[in-house]
Amino acid sequence: MQLSRRGFIATGFAAGAVRLAPRLSTTSGRRILTLVYDKSLGMMRAVERLVP
Repeated sequence: MQLSRRGFIATGFAAGAVRLAPRLSTTSGRRILTLVYDKSLGMMRAVERLVP
């Protein structure tokens, strides 16, 4: 399966939105989703972190 960069970004944001929707009211911090290029994989990947 070939996934373009635009498709990967759209998939990542959609997955993040589904995971974060129930928790938005319970967390005191913000979750930051950052896209980084992973040389070992040869593609972009999402990194999620919590910022208080």
